[in-house]
Amino acid sequence: MSARRAVEPTVSDVDLSRPAVAGMSPGLNGVLAVPAGAGPWPAVVMVHEAFGLTDVMRRQVERMAAAGFLVLMPDLFVDGGPRKCLRSTFAAIASGHGRIWVDVEAARQYLIGRDDCTGRVGLLGFCMGGGFALVAAADRGFDAVSANYGRLPDDMATVFEGACPIVGSYGGRDRWLRGSAAKLGDALEAKGIPHDTKEYPTAGHSFLNDAPTGPRAMRPLMKAILGAGPEPEAAADAWKRIDAFFALHLAD
Repeated sequence: MSARRAVEPTVSDVDLSRPAVAGMSPGLNGVLAVPAGAGPWPAVVMVHEAFGLTDVMRRQVERMAAAGFLVLMPDLFVDGGPRKCLRSTFAAIASGHGRIWVDVEAARQYLIGRDDCTGRVGLLGFCMGGGFALVAAADRGFDAVSANYGRLPDDMATVFEGACPIVGSYGGRDRWLRGSAAKLGDALEAKGIPHDTKEYPTAGHSFLNDAPTGPRAMRPLMKAILGAGPEPEAAADAWKRIDAFFALHLAD
């Protein structure tokens, strides 16, 4: 076995549907990555982007586990895929209640119930998941959150009351969210919440991904409007910030 393979995380699909929780998705499952070596480790629930739990998202789980975190990404579209679930999921994020909240809490409980978890849990989201992470920063049991090109909540004056530390990363070429990093930073500064927000001028939406995602026919439009697609240099810096932020605020 090579030295590289010896330090890779162990990645597996896990069943999160037992014990069943009222309101959760039937057959809820997810992808779990366990770091190499001896734990326990701080944990991270990852919330996938709007295109679901793709191979790109699976690699994001593995990447963060390699940085020393116990990581779980639940499949929030298990009950019908993105086409059926997307609208109701966005509505649930905005309202602060609904199936996605139950499913993410089930994932958090799964992690803290493991012997190899320190009990400290962060939440990291991409795109749709980034918006969810911002709304979930207060009173949801998480010790830190990372919002990556996530839509800002409508009422930042109240939604961040008592929020945990937040690290946010956005792309300057993302016309939909340009300027969000500064707005988010100002809102968190006003509340006295520890934070690290940054906009990358050369990056667009989904710049942390290592490959394009979404329907192939939509990609040119997403590139034109959102600047969507990988940006390795910005991604490397953003991951460095995220890993350091979580290491600090998820320390046992």
